[in-house]
Amino acid sequence: MANQLEEVMLLDFWPSMFGMRVRIALAEKGVSYEYREEDLRNKSQLLLKMNPVHKKIPVLIHNGKPICESSIIVEYIDEVWKDKSPLFPSDTYDKARARFWADFIDKKVYQNGRTLVFTAEGEEHEAAKKEFIDCLKLFEGELGDKPYFGGDSFGYVDVSLIPFYSWFHSYEIYGKFNIEQESPKLIAWAKRCIQNNESVSNTLPDSLKILGFVQIVRNAFGLCD
Repeated sequence: MANQLEEVMLLDFWPSMFGMRVRIALAEKGVSYEYREEDLRNKSQLLLKMNPVHKKIPVLIHNGKPICESSIIVEYIDEVWKDKSPLFPSDTYDKARARFWADFIDKKVYQNGRTLVFTAEGEEHEAAKKEFIDCLKLFEGELGDKPYFGGDSFGYVDVSLIPFYSWFHSYEIYGKFNIEQESPKLIAWAKRCIQNNESVSNTLPDSLKILGFVQIVRNAFGLCD
């Protein structure tokens, strides 16, 4: 069990779904921490010092020691603050499966979503749209009839995927499709996560605020809306 007097700091950027993961995990565990918003166009010396390899957010600093990469940070949080409900399943196979899906989110959902909102329409855009929808359907299959991906309780895969819900509206706008029509069970899951978990409802930014951020970035890329 971690000492409540320990120093915890999070270097983050508000629209980051990876940072949202960490914020949700910290909230689930009831961990108090200092939040520092980063300007990614002018990164702080602290960020460059704490993550000299990738120079990216989020970075969790625990008693002066940095932990980088959101999936690793969430696992660290789960192991250090054990006095609260676990995020990982206890079964070794189920734990490995949860890690697999989190990795799938990072490599497939994120990359295809990024292509949808930050590239011009064309073959690459259409391919990303198709693969993104396929990814959502795979997650519906994995979810099945369970309330959450791990079963009856909110857990690691839920924490890993739910931040993307705040980006869904932007994906729909620039992908020209309706996620609820394509994957209704996934939208029902997302709404359940928000309704039943204050860690989620208090963390996810409004989808219109995310859309405004996306429009600013697209304009910087020279993409016309």
